Amino acid sequence: MKIVVLVKHVPDAASDRGFAADHTTDRAAVEGRLSELDEYAVEQALQVVANAGEGEITYLTMGPEAAADALRKALSMGGDAGVHVVDDALHGSDALATSLVLAAAIERLSPDLVICGMASTDGTMSVVPAMLSERLGLPGLTMAASLTLEGGQVTIRRDGDDASTTVTAPLPALVSVTDQTGEARYPSFKGIMAAKKKPVETLTLADLGIEPAQVGLGAAWSAVETVTKRPPRQAGTVVTDEGDGGTKLAEFLATNKFI
Repeated sequence: MKIVVLVKHVPDAASDRGFAADHTTDRAAVEGRLSELDEYAVEQALQVVANAGEGEITYLTMGPEAAADALRKALSMGGDAGVHVVDDALHGSDALATSLVLAAAIERLSPDLVICGMASTDGTMSVVPAMLSERLGLPGLTMAASLTLEGGQVTIRRDGDDASTTVTAPLPALVSVTDQTGEARYPSFKGIMAAKKKPVETLTLADLGIEPAQVGLGAAWSAVETVTKRPPRQAGTVVTDEGDGGTKLAEFLATNKFI
């Protein structure tokens, strides 16, 4: 059983994130980390291998040199190897270009199962798993709240607002998992030390047979045109209750067209 797990290095959500001069996310100005939603994908891959008693897990990421930190974090949780697609031409790539590059890297690895998080915490688009499924010609089982493998098939449960759906597909397949699949494990000290010795392969666009003109900000179907800083928070209106607080509150709401 060969499993590929997609992971992404994202700006820490607790940091003061901003934009660079070209209106792309300024990743160098803040601390980065493995996307929290991808940790659930890592956990599910580790559980699949544990339940099967065998298997090989490779983590795949695309991004600048700092993105290697996401691979090492995933490897410290478990797994066997990492693949890092890094190329200056990738800067500013949109979801379409991202799926093109990742699909080419996945094809080189020929996995039985691809596992993704439901979205990245910086983009929150939730479209790359479906795009990869289409590009690879694999069954795409998205938004899985649970994941099981048996008899050459993968089965997921997808929870909706008013019902849960069970979806089954033959391997090879691609699955995206939600944060309902269960908490991800914390890396142990032993795992952190072992991760430093696990192999990480670096690939460029040339290695994948992709032209630089197909990716990057110049090839993106959408781009940020202008950026305006969020205005500072202002003090709200204080209504002093002197026996007519309800009336004053109603007047305030009516004046601002809240009611």
